[in-house]
Amino acid sequence: MNPWLLAAAGFALCLVPCAFVALRARNVVDRLVALEMTAVCESLALLVLAEGFERTIFFDLAFALALLSFGGGLVFARFLERWL
Repeated sequence: MNPWLLAAAGFALCLVPCAFVALRARNVVDRLVALEMTAVCESLALLVLAEGFERTIFFDLAFALALLSFGGGLVFARFLERWL
């Protein structure tokens, strides 16, 4: 167990409050913010896992997740602005 894997476990624990807010928030905007924060935590967890396991494919996965989640959040916010 190296420090990178401990950091990944820490980022995995950061997903719990984000998931709680995404599921229980009353406001749709708060849910969107929690969803974006979850994507950031997942990307960072994949980055430290890539360093911990010394596997370069996880770097590519983290990069793809960051790009797709950012784009998906923008599209979701665009559709959401119709009702706000």
